[in-house]
Amino acid sequence: MEAEIIKEKPIYKPSDMALYFLKLGTWGFGGPVALVGYMHRDLVENKKWISEEEYKEGLALAQLAPGPLAAQLGIYMGFVHYSFWGATLAGLAFVLPSFIMVVLLGMAYKVYSGLPGMQAVFYGVGAAVIGIIVISAYRLTVKSVSSLNLAAIRSKWLLWIFYIAGVVVTVVTEQENVLLFVACGLVYMVVKAPPGWMKRPTVIPSVLLGIGFWEYKGKTLEEMGWFFLKAGTFVFGSGLAIVPFLHGGVVNEFGWLNEHQFVDSVAVAMVSPGPVVITVAFIGYLVAGFPGACVAALATFLPCYIFTVAFAPSFKKIAKNNSIKAFVDGITAVVIGALVGAVIVIGMRSITDIPTALIALFSMLALIYIKKIKEPHLILASAIIGIIIKTIL
Repeated sequence: MEAEIIKEKPIYKPSDMALYFLKLGTWGFGGPVALVGYMHRDLVENKKWISEEEYKEGLALAQLAPGPLAAQLGIYMGFVHYSFWGATLAGLAFVLPSFIMVVLLGMAYKVYSGLPGMQAVFYGVGAAVIGIIVISAYRLTVKSVSSLNLAAIRSKWLLWIFYIAGVVVTVVTEQENVLLFVACGLVYMVVKAPPGWMKRPTVIPSVLLGIGFWEYKGKTLEEMGWFFLKAGTFVFGSGLAIVPFLHGGVVNEFGWLNEHQFVDSVAVAMVSPGPVVITVAFIGYLVAGFPGACVAALATFLPCYIFTVAFAPSFKKIAKNNSIKAFVDGITAVVIGALVGAVIVIGMRSITDIPTALIALFSMLALIYIKKIKEPHLILASAIIGIIIKTIL
């Protein structure tokens, strides 16, 4: 009993968690797969602020909640020991740095009309980001599904089927399917630990003018608010999954941006730290200045915040149940597969020639063999290489 109390007592302050997410939002490159991996490495393995079980609970809840995966998990990490205020501090600290950065990039983009030099930077950085994500996806796979030896794969064969299904469905559809997540969770629960109510069928179980800083139209802001609220409510899984949804509305339905501007917006998200879905703030700025950036970001992140805070207390309590644990395991496997599928989709768009393939390969090898190298170092090096290739060679 004493051990239980000691285990549950937090060894950090809310301000410590907020400072961690402020740093992660500032330096955390690589998109949702990488960010989820960083949180596990830092909060579970190194700092030991969060237990392995709590992390898995948060990851599972993040998959069921609408909106960006990394932001949801960050909000849950803040909630674990400090409830509403911890979740609020963690969420704000995580999103704020990248929000400021993409607004500044939006200002520069409007001034320089596309920034050919910036696109040369994106050429190298986009490839390096793919390499970073691939390594993070591998580590997450080994940690959450099983190691890659034959015995482990045989013992977890059903989880590997879910994993592969997640990869294939995401690559084919270029979006993530929450129904697939739930279905895999339910199947694994029935196979591994069927709940008692399944044995009793009659019982039903009770989830700045010159740079366009303040240029906007009231009607446009209203349309943006509703559109990005829908994007945050109905797009599940990793932030990468929101890209096809945004393209359909921003380019095809409303015509706020052209194809070239939209691709640049995605590139900004890929080279910015923090959650990939922060691209909505960049899009919002291009459409309606700073008010547009605020409306787009708030509308996109609000649903996942409300959902996570509302369901976290009960989810934490029921997560001890064996049936729920099996459900979580099933969802986790298919979700990680879906994240790998998203890496493939983005990779096919970023790795366009031999130089970008070499940059991605170098990034992967550097992360594996050079222990002291950090992701921002790779981002800087690849940016320089991109400029050299595009402007000098």
